[in-house]
Amino acid sequence: MAEKSERYDHKSVEARWQAEWEKGGAFRTDGNAGGKYYVLEMFPYPSGKIHMGHVRNYSIGDVVARFLMMKGRSVLHPMGWDSFGLPAENAAIQHGIHPAKWTYENIANMRAQLKRMGLSYDWDREVATCSPEYYRWNQWLFLKLFEKGLAYKRRSSVNWCPECSTVLANEQVEDGRCWRCGTLVETRELEQWFFRITAYAEELLEHTYKLPGWPERVLVMQRNWIGRSAGAEADFRVEGSDEAIRIFTTRPDTLFGVTFMSLAAGHPLLEKITAPGRREEVERFSARARNEAKRMALNPDEVEKEGVFTGAYCINPLTGDRVPVYAANFVLMEYGTGAVMAVPAHDQRDFEFAKKYGLPVKVVINPPESALDPSTMDAAYVEPGVMVNSGPVDGMKSEDAKEAITRLLEEKKAGKKAVTYRLRDWGISRQRYWGCPIPIIYCEKCGAVPVPYEELPVILPEDVSLTGKGLSPLASSEAFVNARCPSCGGPARRETDTMDTFVDSSWYFLRYVSPKETGAPFRKEDAQYWMPVDQYIGGIEHAVMHLLYARFFTKALRDLGLHGFDEPFKNLLTQGMVCKEITKCPEHGYLYPEEAAGGVCKFCSKPVITGAVEKMSKSKKNVIDPDGIIGRYGADTTRLFSLFAAPPEKDLDWSEEGVEGSYRFLGRVWRLVTENIGLLKEASPMQPGSVAEGASRELHAATHRTIRKVTQDIEERFHFNTAISSIMELVNALYQFQAAFDGRGKGPESIEAKAFREAVESIILLLAPFAPHISEELWERLGNNEPVYRTRWPEWSEEAVKEEEIEIPVQVNGKVRGRVRIPAGAGEEEVRSIVMRDEKIAELTSGKAVRKFVYVKDKIVNMVVA
Repeated sequence: MAEKSERYDHKSVEARWQAEWEKGGAFRTDGNAGGKYYVLEMFPYPSGKIHMGHVRNYSIGDVVARFLMMKGRSVLHPMGWDSFGLPAENAAIQHGIHPAKWTYENIANMRAQLKRMGLSYDWDREVATCSPEYYRWNQWLFLKLFEKGLAYKRRSSVNWCPECSTVLANEQVEDGRCWRCGTLVETRELEQWFFRITAYAEELLEHTYKLPGWPERVLVMQRNWIGRSAGAEADFRVEGSDEAIRIFTTRPDTLFGVTFMSLAAGHPLLEKITAPGRREEVERFSARARNEAKRMALNPDEVEKEGVFTGAYCINPLTGDRVPVYAANFVLMEYGTGAVMAVPAHDQRDFEFAKKYGLPVKVVINPPESALDPSTMDAAYVEPGVMVNSGPVDGMKSEDAKEAITRLLEEKKAGKKAVTYRLRDWGISRQRYWGCPIPIIYCEKCGAVPVPYEELPVILPEDVSLTGKGLSPLASSEAFVNARCPSCGGPARRETDTMDTFVDSSWYFLRYVSPKETGAPFRKEDAQYWMPVDQYIGGIEHAVMHLLYARFFTKALRDLGLHGFDEPFKNLLTQGMVCKEITKCPEHGYLYPEEAAGGVCKFCSKPVITGAVEKMSKSKKNVIDPDGIIGRYGADTTRLFSLFAAPPEKDLDWSEEGVEGSYRFLGRVWRLVTENIGLLKEASPMQPGSVAEGASRELHAATHRTIRKVTQDIEERFHFNTAISSIMELVNALYQFQAAFDGRGKGPESIEAKAFREAVESIILLLAPFAPHISEELWERLGNNEPVYRTRWPEWSEEAVKEEEIEIPVQVNGKVRGRVRIPAGAGEEEVRSIVMRDEKIAELTSGKAVRKFVYVKDKIVNMVVA
């Protein structure tokens, strides 16, 4: 039966099919065939080289896209580049190369790398956010939001490095210091542009409960970021002034216990109400507190809580008590109203502050069965209880008192019920060059005037000096800055800030549906057809920035009448990280894998230390170059390993042995086909209703079980690892069948030959989404004229999979703990799935790790758990 097989040359096979796909426009999408399906991986920043995280992310999306193409769906699977950003500007400063040149060279390199992976992208829809053809529509959308009052300008604090004389992004501040020079970062007030995302806070929150296809972890992170709080607002009138301090509290039940008021360092009332004799000390403290504000927001437990008395008092609206007003570093303008009523008896932070500065503690809630003495308290009482020292609500349960005290505030016209959000408006101004220019012109006579639509795009100038210092580099280009007012025609100047690059990625998925459209960002009819994205794939790190901004943009653009849907992404998969152990030399520090070959340092020959398995990162050098792996083993092997080694949502531990195992498996598939090519081409297809017996019947049933398992694993669960395992089991079964079949002298019309052909063809088709190049090559060699990606996905026969069931015992830690019914001849993955779903076994193993799972085919399962 077996013929001589040629060696599998992955390089020539993969190069050939990539050229064929490109020449034939294999993955262009017109939306006419079948039902639509939009699958999208988060587009990359063009750093110059893809990494293994990219390989895994894009391989996951490609399996989904290719599978659905073969299922007859009209699949949109585009790719582009999130290509504005600070790294290009830094490269320009360090290497004297223009950001555009650096960026487009990187795009060309990464595009070639992605094509070498054999990804099924419709490259005709490619976008780059740094191209004027794209950022023109950023500016167009900005103007639409500006017209609706959703884009506005106000003063806001920024990070400022006094040594570099420049604004720093939050991620450029490391432990309170400039990432470049190490200088302590200050806070400055600058005019900044904002998007009014808070206008959509309630809808953004409400719709997190209407996204069943999103991981709950991401939804919880968004809910916490939006941070809805229900409570009450109250106004504390400033003594001797017409001013009032407005606070928001979720604990109106504690209003009778306020003993001091805390204001943020940047509160607008601070300067007005501070007593003359306290002004110098308050100003010094406020300057220091503003510089610590970012650190306080990110790591509040690491900053000592401090304050200073302003010399002012405010009046409790319910008691009439005089309440001293403090400036405090733990109160931030970005949260609530920038003022906090302090109740030391019932808030631990206030309690510690009161003890530190000798301020009174007034109990207004007692535990149900006892009474508190403020003089002996060593911590705040924060649980529900019974109201005391609270006038008309004494004796009431504290939870009930919240409503009663809020009504008192309303009756006195001193406050009301209120809802507030942690979410703050999105500051989009960046003092950077390599970003989208903000389309606003400033005129002394007319104020801020939008650039007319017909003058878009406002193009980034090239005569800009990039030094990394000062404010926006665009301010150095006189030709750019000097303009005419669109309203009065007088002299004016352009806005020199650029937009946050998150703006670019907040709607790019919509540009893909109409990438060549010149009259609008996208055609409404295209958006209505393709959107929402059916499957979005990317990292968990984008949960509360990109994903939230994209949801906001989608809703805002809906309200502008540009489309008619509420959410951008129907389903979201957050893939796990790719991890590898760290190698370190005592003398030379972290080493790349190739620098630690053989367990010794390349530079000094000393033994290396192998550390923990961590996320691959350039800083720790535990990275693998995908180009090297693809060159050595091929794209199909690289894809297969990244999909087989772990479920998509789990972290993947890199293993050279695992890669080699995937390569060997593809070699087995290659030999299985090429060594039997004559028989396979001559054998007749297995007809529906064909009667098979013995080994042929078993193979026929195993083939259809595998089709069912792989289909369900991809379609319902994204369990690519178990799908691949099932294909591997069928390949093993085929080799066993081949060994038994050899020498029997049965020809191509025999039932054995038909069953063999059916199984081999099924393997090639099932493997195609995972390893497309080898699948195309083998499919063609079998005499098929239609390429695999246009061939219909195989369907299983219910009749074929109706095999007899058998009952086997399950041992747990050496004792028989149950029995399960399984299909005769089932593989280990299927049996394991059945065993772990058994109610009794699930109860016995709950909360325990399965250390060992041994299945003796059709006989017994033996498990070790701990």
